[in-house]
Amino acid sequence: MLLAENLLEELKTIIPQERIKEKDRKSDPLGNSGKITVLPVTEEEISAVLAYANEQGKKIVIEGGGTKRGFGGVEEEGDILLSMAEFKGVVEHTAGDMTLTVKAGTTFNELQDFLLDYEQQISLDPPLREQATIGGIVSANESGPKRLGYGSSRDAVIGLRMIYPDGTIIRAGGKVVKNVAGYDMNKLFIGAMGTLGVITEVTVKLRPIAKYESLILLSFEEQDLEKIRAFSKELLDSSIEPVVCELLNPSLSKKLIGEEQYTLAVSFEDVESSVHYQEEFVKKMKPDGAKLKLLSGMDAQDFWRIFSAIAPNGNEEESFEEAAVKIGAVNLTIVDIIKESRQLSSSFSVSAEAHGGLGHGISSVYLKGESKELLKAITHLRKTAESLGGYAIVKHLPLALRKEIEVWGKKPAYFFLLEGIKKKIDPKRTLNPKRYVGGL
Repeated sequence: MLLAENLLEELKTIIPQERIKEKDRKSDPLGNSGKITVLPVTEEEISAVLAYANEQGKKIVIEGGGTKRGFGGVEEEGDILLSMAEFKGVVEHTAGDMTLTVKAGTTFNELQDFLLDYEQQISLDPPLREQATIGGIVSANESGPKRLGYGSSRDAVIGLRMIYPDGTIIRAGGKVVKNVAGYDMNKLFIGAMGTLGVITEVTVKLRPIAKYESLILLSFEEQDLEKIRAFSKELLDSSIEPVVCELLNPSLSKKLIGEEQYTLAVSFEDVESSVHYQEEFVKKMKPDGAKLKLLSGMDAQDFWRIFSAIAPNGNEEESFEEAAVKIGAVNLTIVDIIKESRQLSSSFSVSAEAHGGLGHGISSVYLKGESKELLKAITHLRKTAESLGGYAIVKHLPLALRKEIEVWGKKPAYFFLLEGIKKKIDPKRTLNPKRYVGGL
């Protein structure tokens, strides 16, 4: 208690008292909290907090919107929770060059709302977009079903501004799309889970808002999984360009559209005539026995808005009994992974909602159940992914369970490189300790 009081008094010399909060609850089931929370509003304040913590041997946990509190880490709390929630706003928007520079604590929806007047959007599709901040999205390299057409954070980000653990401010990349000077240092920080530095500004490339959008939902009987695989291969090999080709397992399909069947979501964005042409193309390809439902315009947008909120949210108490597993595999093996998710309920006492991209090879499985059953189901999914030549990462799990399983899986062969980079940039392990691969 005395240590917390001393820490509080010392932080008051850096951050105004009204933006410093003491922890108001005894425990955090998801962990990744702090004894003291600070809410900086300037880059200078962030730099000063980091320099202080680094010099005094204090541990800092970084938080944006709090949606990823269950992602990685085996500590309940650090000394300081550095919240980026008040560090927000647009820094620079060059509409003609289609680039945007923003402060890291700005939520994804706030950015998209700002860009509406310019008929532009960020070419990303992350989950929990109402609360997720651009800094958190980039730090976790988040993406969603539209990854097929949009790509991930590594594709959208062209520049970053960051602060090292010792308070040094650096910049990587630039503010123009065509920038080939030197190494692309952005890639080092994207997906590093805040273990190398605090991202303060993000520069992204934009894309025009599509003139028209539609979504085709094809529902298949359980015995028709090979039809889904064959249809998807034909679709992806064709001349049309869907932004989504995502397979939903029956439980997720029932939740979203009322059909308890395997459902393939195929989405198009373009001028209206092009979208209608591609719709007709899919209708002609439709396998026998598949049900087809077409959503256009606002109906399609509403579907993806609801879809964005299905992932466990670290800000919600009910997420304490949930898990989220990200699986990467060869594209068409997604069918096998989604089929396996269907069988989890009969093999373990869990419920499972899942979706996976047949064009990009990333699946997400959301589990609910008792602790032991969650761990068994996760272990089973990981073995399934590895048998298919893929991997499995646990993106959400209560702290107590994260201590019992390697959320990142086995250390990769290149782990020595990651460890060397961490030792060089953060030798005192000040930032997000034990949050990343291999306990970095």
